[in-house]
Amino acid sequence: MSFDLWLVFVAVSLLPAVSPGPGVMLAISNTLRFGRNATLASATGNAVGLVVIGYAVAFGFGALMATSALAFTILKFIGAAYLVYLGVRIWRDKSSFQVHGSVLTVQKSPGKLFLEALLVSVTNPKAILVITALFPQFMRSEGFSLAETGILSFTYAALCFANHAAIAFAGSHMRRFLTSAKRIRWVRRATGGLFVGFGAALASASR
Repeated sequence: MSFDLWLVFVAVSLLPAVSPGPGVMLAISNTLRFGRNATLASATGNAVGLVVIGYAVAFGFGALMATSALAFTILKFIGAAYLVYLGVRIWRDKSSFQVHGSVLTVQKSPGKLFLEALLVSVTNPKAILVITALFPQFMRSEGFSLAETGILSFTYAALCFANHAAIAFAGSHMRRFLTSAKRIRWVRRATGGLFVGFGAALASASR
């Protein structure tokens, strides 16, 4: 892949990389709940998930999702169920929003945050379809290339990671306002409700 073509790919990928979705919402939620470093852990999980999707698409999984209504529906409902589960858990999980003095303390390990974001990423059929539509436009017509797939996958994952990192650094300043039980309860219910909404929207989505 030439450098000029790679730059075009970066430009085209910026919009889907920063578009609101479950991954972005999870980054915002983790920033408000656990802070900047925790969000960087979940951003890494999201990026790894996108690399996995990139290689899965190259090996034909994307084509299966695009042509098989059954495969799309199965993954869609798995992803929707997981988002609803996260939403309900955030709504009910008062411990993750406990205030100690004027500081919100981290109540979740980086490993769990990484895995949670990874699962959100790989069970999002819309992300798979975006990558399925985008990557082949920048690959050689003669077929699968491990190197090209790696370049495209890691580039797209890096763009998404940068977006989540920006959210982490910007959102960390908002945590200063989460020093009362009322505000914490509002944030918990708002983020939980949004995840349930994303799950419902995904469940009703079509290809």
